[in-house]
Amino acid sequence: MAQTERPVRADAARNRARVLEVAYETFAAEGLSVPIDEIARRAGVGAGTVYRHFPTKEALFQAVIADRMGRIIDDGHALLESEQPSEALFMFMRSMVLQWGAADRGLVEALAGVGIEINAAAPEAEEDFLSLLADLLRAAQEAGAVRLDVGVSEVKTLMVGCQAMQGYNAELAERVTEVALDGLRGK
Repeated sequence: MAQTERPVRADAARNRARVLEVAYETFAAEGLSVPIDEIARRAGVGAGTVYRHFPTKEALFQAVIADRMGRIIDDGHALLESEQPSEALFMFMRSMVLQWGAADRGLVEALAGVGIEINAAAPEAEEDFLSLLADLLRAAQEAGAVRLDVGVSEVKTLMVGCQAMQGYNAELAERVTEVALDGLRGK
C-alpha cells in the first residue's frame, strides 16, 4: 500500500515562508555568515522549526538562492524578449550589479563563490543562470553589439568583479560597470 504525503499544516507553511523571507533579508543585508539560530530568532520561531524545514544552513541558503535566482532568470528572459538583442545583455548586467548587487550581499557572495559555492548549493539555479547568460550573450553577439571572442565565463567574471566594486566603492560602481561594458562592445 502506497503512503500518501500528509498535507502541510497552514502554520507550518507560514513558518517556512517567514523563515525564507527573513533568511533572504538577512543574507542580503549581512552576507552568509549569520547563524541559523539568529535567523530563527528574527523570524520569531524556534531553531527547531528552522531545522525541521532546512536541516542545514546550506539547505536554507539553497532554498533562498533558488528563489532569488529564479526571479533574476525570469527578469533576464523578459529583457531578452522585450529589449533589442544588442542591449539586453548590457541592461541585464547593469541590473545585476547596480540593483541586485547593491541590495543583495548574499547573492553577490554566492555568485562569487564566497561562503557557499552556488554550484553546490543550487546547481539548477547556476545552470539556468549560465544558460540565460549564454542566450543574452549570443543575441548580443549576433546583433554585432558584443565582441565575438568573449564567452559566458568572461561575462560572469566581469559581472562578479563589478558587483565586488559595490562593496569596495559604491560611488564608483556605476562608472566601473560602464567601463567594463564598453570593453565587451563589438568594434
